[in-house]
Amino acid sequence: MTSADDRQSANLPGDPAGTAAAEPTAAEPTAGPDAAQPTAGAPDRAAPGKEDTAAPRPVQAHAARPARSGRRSEAHGHQHRDVAGGWLRPAVFGAMDGLVTNVSLIAGVGGGVGGGAANRHTLILTGLAGLAAGAFSMATGEFVSVSSQNELIGAEVSKEKYELEHNPEAERRELAAVFRGQGVDADLADRVARQVSVRPEQALRLHVREELGVDHHELPSPYVAAGASLITFAAGALIPLLPLLFGFTSLLAVVVVAAVAAFVGGGFVARITERRFLRGALRQLLLAAVAAGITYAIGKAVGVGATAG
Repeated sequence: MTSADDRQSANLPGDPAGTAAAEPTAAEPTAGPDAAQPTAGAPDRAAPGKEDTAAPRPVQAHAARPARSGRRSEAHGHQHRDVAGGWLRPAVFGAMDGLVTNVSLIAGVGGGVGGGAANRHTLILTGLAGLAAGAFSMATGEFVSVSSQNELIGAEVSKEKYELEHNPEAERRELAAVFRGQGVDADLADRVARQVSVRPEQALRLHVREELGVDHHELPSPYVAAGASLITFAAGALIPLLPLLFGFTSLLAVVVVAAVAAFVGGGFVARITERRFLRGALRQLLLAAVAAGITYAIGKAVGVGATAG
């Protein structure tokens, strides 16, 4: 019978025969006379369909398994919302501006002429005029603003394209300097800059992004910005008008509805930007109250002065 020391000495480093001998196989006969006869009452380990539990299992199978964790791996990735599409800012700005502008306008006129059924028509006319004028003003401003910004970026892109065509070596060194400024080794930065410069369009896009901080292939649309501003301003400005359109004659009803809308709208915007609901809601409510209070005081003062005169 082969002893354990003999088996261990046979498995020398670099000896494939010794390695193979250290691992028992199904074809290797079991040494010893007692191994040929099973023990009485014991289950037959050589029965077909059952594995020999005494056989060593490869350690590599367990080591290759990744560790399980309750946290999500970065391999799953994550998604970001569109922050450069040109619709969120004008939409939020338009809705809040429409609400605050129209409730302030109605409060100012209401402070001057007073509430009641006799002045309900005047307040409705004031609100509708403010809605139409503000919505088209916002849309025009957004369209001109975004268009002008895109045209300015286009002019800078043309300038950068001219430099790449007429001074490619200087632009390549400039790009390599940008990479070095971001912590890339000098040799690697130079190689990457050379490789990128082989493709003119890719080089232009990278130069514009690094030097201007924008991607000229993903500029906001002036039409989207204008449309978002027009629709959301009109929706926000309509809210203070609803009590008057449904027959209410009290200015207090207008203020209460507008206050609720400002609170909910401010909280909703806060949730979009992943901030606390109450903080955004109270901030928007406070700003709307200040604006409406100032215009109401102005209307009250002007109305009293006009009546006294």
